[in-house]
Amino acid sequence: MATKTTKIEWTDKTWNPITGCTKISQGCAHCYAEVMTRRLNAMGLPKYADGFKVSLHEDCLAEPLEWKQPHTIFVCSMSDIFHKDVPFDFVDKIMATIEQTPQHRFQILTKRAERMAEYFSTRKIPQNAWLGVTVEAQSSKNRIDCLRQLAAPIRFLSCEPLLEDLGELNLQNIDWVIVGGESGLSARPMKEEWVLSIKQQTELQGSAFFFKQWGTWGSDGVKRNKHKNGKLLKGRVFQAMPA
Repeated sequence: MATKTTKIEWTDKTWNPITGCTKISQGCAHCYAEVMTRRLNAMGLPKYADGFKVSLHEDCLAEPLEWKQPHTIFVCSMSDIFHKDVPFDFVDKIMATIEQTPQHRFQILTKRAERMAEYFSTRKIPQNAWLGVTVEAQSSKNRIDCLRQLAAPIRFLSCEPLLEDLGELNLQNIDWVIVGGESGLSARPMKEEWVLSIKQQTELQGSAFFFKQWGTWGSDGVKRNKHKNGKLLKGRVFQAMPA
């Protein structure tokens, strides 16, 4: 079976037994998954025939069983596993695959932290599943409180796209923080001081810090190709992984 490689720097494979989503917060405005879905739909891929409608793909559930070498796998990069239209019994099937493949590390990222907490209130978290929430603005900081209470081996935040200064963060029980700027024609700018504030707080509170990229707006406030803007912060690359 073909592997699902990815250019996302903090993982090395994606696995999408669910596709499609709906917007729930500020970070969703220019959703990369929605843009990618339109592209894949136009290419005629059957998996994306229904566009960005939430769709369950039973035929994809066994994919990680075919990957014998250990991988770090981003689960549902084209959706949100805890979307309200995804039944918990289908999430159970995803977790069963995770438990059957202990050689892999699975990264589960959601904007629906309360539903994730509800799901795991009656179920054990697999020991090879990392749980994360997106915190792109101050209005989404409440997701951190839902996450920190879950007994996952690794708990992480994705502050991408970072849309404003997050202010003071309580990173108790948070192992890893990813930060990145938005990409695309309509990208919103990210300021260096917002990033440095998060970095300083991770250092003080013992979380690993991973700066992914500047995105469409550079550290100098100039809009250009994201590859030209790069990933240097104060002239250095900061891409730590959790212990």
